[in-house]
Amino acid sequence: MTSALRPTNEDDRGQDVIEQFYDRRPYPPPDDLDAVATPKPQQRRAAHHLVWPGRPYADRSGDSRLRILVAGCGTSQAARHAITHPDADVVGIDVSSTGIEQHRQLIERHRLANLELHRLPIEEVAGLDRQFDHIVCTGVLHHLADPLIGLRSLQSILAPGGALTLMVYATYGRAGVYLIQDYCLRLGIGTDQVDLDELVATLREIGSGHPISRLLHQSRDFADDDALADALLNPRDRSYTVPQLLELITDAGLRFGRWQRQAPYLPDCGSISETPHSARIAKLPVAEQYAALELFRGTITRHTAIAYAATDSGATTDSGPQQPDFADPAAGSWRPIRVPTAIAVTERLPPGAAGALLNRAHTETDLVSFVNAQELIMFRRIDGSRTVADLGPQALGFVERLFRHDLIVLDTCGASEQKGDRS
Repeated sequence: MTSALRPTNEDDRGQDVIEQFYDRRPYPPPDDLDAVATPKPQQRRAAHHLVWPGRPYADRSGDSRLRILVAGCGTSQAARHAITHPDADVVGIDVSSTGIEQHRQLIERHRLANLELHRLPIEEVAGLDRQFDHIVCTGVLHHLADPLIGLRSLQSILAPGGALTLMVYATYGRAGVYLIQDYCLRLGIGTDQVDLDELVATLREIGSGHPISRLLHQSRDFADDDALADALLNPRDRSYTVPQLLELITDAGLRFGRWQRQAPYLPDCGSISETPHSARIAKLPVAEQYAALELFRGTITRHTAIAYAATDSGATTDSGPQQPDFADPAAGSWRPIRVPTAIAVTERLPPGAAGALLNRAHTETDLVSFVNAQELIMFRRIDGSRTVADLGPQALGFVERLFRHDLIVLDTCGASEQKGDRS
């Protein structure tokens, strides 16, 4: 689904419409980086193994420092990566001069010596003349005139064994957004304050049955004027279904690795697992399972995927792009690591359950895994150093369940990690 709100690429002065839009309406607002100024090593290790299960995590120095590119860094995203990865060299690029200037203020405030900025379109990123271990491009590709060209440009500077995290809008969950985008286009609504005030007043009258109603009450995309403008008045955006996104990744010379949060796309997680269709969906090819779950849920508003270069086999533990295979005989030596947003709830439980495990980052309320007393003990024993075998002889199936529910990531290196293993 594509809204009618993108008829041109340039304004009457020859400036790209997206560059002009974000210079006037910078979004998202700069993050409060004080809250993430002292990241815990275990959190950094979990983030590392989400992307590279088989690559040892360690603090780096000198030429071995991790190289991160934040492509379309907005007002603070590159600064967030720099402050949470002090052992990495971070580069942020964006077309918005306003976003770059707000980043410079964050550099000065937080003394971010490891952050470098460039006002540069993604399509021209090869001009940096360097490669990156991790490229982060979230909420940007869907605003480009040609997202495939942009993604191919990013793929061309991916270092061997590198990974690319990308987020694009999802079609079905944003159906209401595109209805109101076209409504605004027909009325000629702009981004001046009078038009925004009138739009806000009008949106208050939308009925609860409208497809946009849930987003109006739950999404930060409607929290202030700049957010409202970004969601409903952006001059160019598009969305992707699961098959369309997987095709985009393949056409760009990349290989899909996993969803950043995979449980919403899996037939054994959440309410779908309790239906007769769960087993039927599980018999489909994996990509078809993802597509079916997007249709079943209907409310996914964005897809965030981790991809690797298609030519990178990922077979060696040094590069480690390959995702865990639970049939691997070495699985007992893997180390589960709890994700920071995973919690165990022990109140208001159904009969027979000792706990409810959930990831607070999920927006889907059905993604809860109920556990018995023995499983709850195993979950609490997961500390990043114990192996699957250390948790007990029957732990592997439980660990796989936790992994698929986004409650843990896995260090599949096997042997003891380097000094970065300490938490």
